[in-house]
Amino acid sequence: MKVYRVLTILVFVAFVVGCSKIPISGRRQINLVPESQMIGMSQQAYTDFLSVSAMVESTDRDAEMVHNVGMKIAAAVEEYLAKHGQSKRVEGFEWEFNLVDDPTVNAWCMPGGKVVFYTGILPVCQDEKGLAVVMGHEIAHAVARHGNERMSQQLAIQAGGATLAAMLSEKPAAAQNLFLTSYGIGSQLGSLSFSRQHESESDQLGLVFMAMAGFNPEEAPLFWERMSANGGEQPPEFMSTHPNHDTRISDLNAFMPEAMKYYTPGN
Repeated sequence: MKVYRVLTILVFVAFVVGCSKIPISGRRQINLVPESQMIGMSQQAYTDFLSVSAMVESTDRDAEMVHNVGMKIAAAVEEYLAKHGQSKRVEGFEWEFNLVDDPTVNAWCMPGGKVVFYTGILPVCQDEKGLAVVMGHEIAHAVARHGNERMSQQLAIQAGGATLAAMLSEKPAAAQNLFLTSYGIGSQLGSLSFSRQHESESDQLGLVFMAMAGFNPEEAPLFWERMSANGGEQPPEFMSTHPNHDTRISDLNAFMPEAMKYYTPGN
């Protein structure tokens, strides 16, 4: 009951102070952590990760592809946000795109525009179009500040509503672990639908961003078909933090007419 009281108080305070609206989806969002703090933590975490990872040389063809596609998506993001008066969403971002030699089928983007692709996902991407699907989706997580939402929720549950600044001062290791957990896979069923919502939201934002960058968004369902064939059986959807592949493909196709409004072939 104490946790629920803390959450209720924090939600009330957040609404009194004000909440922001996520681009494209229009969902109202509560972020209790200053984004500048999230960016600062991500810079340290990113540096730490790269220091212990097998980096692919920037002159490598695949690394160049990751960088080039990333810069195109980033430019599209900035263009979209500028047109809609939401440029503060990427204030303080210093875009960086790296490829690590790791067979894991994965990619992610931290606050501040720090992006990593794993070589294991490249065969599923196949080419620039497939890579743009993943790039748009991962950057969308950062633009939508999903990690901040997760961090805020976990601060309320694990730290009794303490601020991140206080936790960093008193328990820096725990605060860093909480930050990293906010970008990982949750283990509590109570958080799963929340995470699936983020995934679906990032799919929509990602489609628009890749379309504006000149990549055909119709590639997205094809990518997820390949991912489904590559990944074997999935757990039941209610036990998963990600939408079922079939559900995801269906949702992507449903949003496709809207995404195609931003796409100009040959752009």
